[in-house]
Amino acid sequence: MMSSVSIEAAKATATSARSKPSGLAPNYWPFVVPALIVIAAVIVFPWVFTLWMSVNSWTLGQAQAFSGWDNYLRLATDTRFWDSLWHTVLYTVLAVIGPLFLGTLAALIFDAQFPLRGLLRGIFVMPMMATPVAIALVWTMMFHPQLGVLNYLLSLVGIGPQEWIYNQTSVIPSLVLVETWQWTPLIMLIVLGGLAALPREPYESAEIDGANAWQKFRYLTLPMIAPFLMVGVIIRSIDAVKSFDIIYAMTQGGPGTASETINIYLYNTAFSYYDIGYGSAMAVVFFVVIVALSFVLMMVRARTNWSDTETR
Repeated sequence: MMSSVSIEAAKATATSARSKPSGLAPNYWPFVVPALIVIAAVIVFPWVFTLWMSVNSWTLGQAQAFSGWDNYLRLATDTRFWDSLWHTVLYTVLAVIGPLFLGTLAALIFDAQFPLRGLLRGIFVMPMMATPVAIALVWTMMFHPQLGVLNYLLSLVGIGPQEWIYNQTSVIPSLVLVETWQWTPLIMLIVLGGLAALPREPYESAEIDGANAWQKFRYLTLPMIAPFLMVGVIIRSIDAVKSFDIIYAMTQGGPGTASETINIYLYNTAFSYYDIGYGSAMAVVFFVVIVALSFVLMMVRARTNWSDTETR
């Protein structure tokens, strides 16, 4: 005769079996479809539409006509486009080297123990929090040849006034100065994270062997923080190559076309000259350049080995 405990267990099993859906998997599509719609509307459709416009001859106010590869062939012979590409490369290289060097130096300084270190760190990262347009307006006033504070400071040490962003030779270095001032704190924070993760044992061994400060930095610190430096290079390179707001707010690509990067030339072509088809072809090429740059940087990053370290 079946005991009462067995009867209750059988009833519970039957109840749970009836409560489970028979062979039906949970339906997640109601939650996935809205996200897919948003992605298609915000990312996929604009790029498909840009690709379609790039193979058409379309100037606002005129009839649209299919042109095939004409816009891309036109880019190959456009000297202004190649000049803007060179300006982009030069601007990117300088805007990466400056913050990388100064940010690493600042990280080494702020990694040391000294009074008010936390307060000074907070002050140092403040430029990174400011909006680019506000930064551009302030620095434009500082760069003014007659009224700017920078030329006044140079006059105090006997240096004559400079033309800064108003000269074709100095405009890109001047813009890079602004970029360096704003984004050096970002590199500092990245490198500080790397310094905080370094072990103490190699340094103790180096001190026993009589290594000086430079030797410890050259043979211990620098190799171990190399992956963090590479992360900073990747972030700054991608950000600098597509920089627009500071350049446009300060120079609009001038004087002449001396600071006209691909972004600025693309914007002027599409929204100042209303050549939508040619501007779209330029956007496609620019996108390919950014993807290629990202791919190269990620390959270099993959070759940078992380050190197996314990948190200090």
